[in-house]
Amino acid sequence: MLRSDSRLDAVLALFDGRRGELIPLLQRVQEAFGYLPEEAMAAVARHTRVPESAVYGIATFYAQFRFTPVGRKHVMVCRGTACHVRGAPRILQTLEKQLGIKEGETTPDGEYSLETVACIGACGLSPCVMTNRQVQAKLTPRKVAELFSREAEAAE
Repeated sequence: MLRSDSRLDAVLALFDGRRGELIPLLQRVQEAFGYLPEEAMAAVARHTRVPESAVYGIATFYAQFRFTPVGRKHVMVCRGTACHVRGAPRILQTLEKQLGIKEGETTPDGEYSLETVACIGACGLSPCVMTNRQVQAKLTPRKVAELFSREAEAAE
């Protein structure tokens, strides 16, 4: 049960419980768990003496916060201008087919999460995908299919 989770207790202990600490507190909770679990959100509300609805309002306002766990392999497709022009929509379509999930979803086994991001910052290497901080560059649908082949990974 999350209530007795030492990670949450350790994070809460770092903060005095002031309303002004909400964003850094939520960031630390997300670092500890990889997302913002419902019980952790309630604990943050109690710790800061802020209504849960206000804590959720703040967390949902910022795109950096997530409410579901990400997969062990967090795949981010760049949708910046350079990547878009050079085929990012086809890359995303290929990944969705290859992984069997849509943008914003995680595979049932928790292995992959798929999302788009505004820019990876590797425009000269477009189109790009980043998986757990590793950039795959100058992709084509064929390269993506090879990179993300579940059979190839299972053989490794």
